[in-house]
Amino acid sequence: MPSKLTRSAILLLACAAIVPAAGCAGKKAKTDTAYIARDVNTLYALAKETLDKRQYEDAAKLFDEVERQHPYSTWARRAQLMSAFSYYLAEKYPEAVSSAQRFLTIHPGNKDAPYAHYLIAMSYYQQISDVTRDQSVTAQAQQAFGELIRRYPDSRYASDARLKQDLINDHLAGKQMEIGRYYQRSGKWLAASLRFREVVENFQTTNHTPEALERLVECYLALGVPQEAQKAAAVLGRNYPGSEWYHRAYALISKHMPRAATQG
Repeated sequence: MPSKLTRSAILLLACAAIVPAAGCAGKKAKTDTAYIARDVNTLYALAKETLDKRQYEDAAKLFDEVERQHPYSTWARRAQLMSAFSYYLAEKYPEAVSSAQRFLTIHPGNKDAPYAHYLIAMSYYQQISDVTRDQSVTAQAQQAFGELIRRYPDSRYASDARLKQDLINDHLAGKQMEIGRYYQRSGKWLAASLRFREVVENFQTTNHTPEALERLVECYLALGVPQEAQKAAAVLGRNYPGSEWYHRAYALISKHMPRAATQG
């Protein structure tokens, strides 16, 4: 997962196109968000200045204030997206998602809609936890990146979305493997085999597939269905003939089905 500094640099570059030139604020104002009527130029400039100082959450609240005080201005539309961006940098991911979704609800056909979708997906992506924890947010990230790719396949964000989806699939496959290995250690061979089959059938492009096939061989032999074990080993041999997992599967088949191994 990219470092915070790298993410910030990428997103700042992406967001530069939507930041308008603004006049400097006349007087230096505090960055609290108590209602103080300000003209839109002054308020937006203050929000941008606060963002430049890396006071991200304060900046987000000031961009929210632009929308609140001047809801029908051109700046309000820009402020919505800048609010989402600022919340993202502050690692306030639910708030970033909410701001970006509000932007899309009000301006679904705006030229910056792909970026709003990207912010939503990245906000979920940054919350992905290790495979020992609940993966609901991982599924949300996968869905959000998929929506971005479906709606804007040629956008500047689509290629990164596809890369992130590959990483997410590998993560989800890892979760299935972790659960399958747990069931296997507990002697729950059928439950384990279902998890490994999930990896083979739905995450076949990930690097977990060879291990999943070998563990299917183990499960099927333990369940007393050697023909299924032989089929899994054959798939493993065709696709990963030089892998450690194939050699382990072949050794198992040779031990339990010596005639089949000789014929293979």
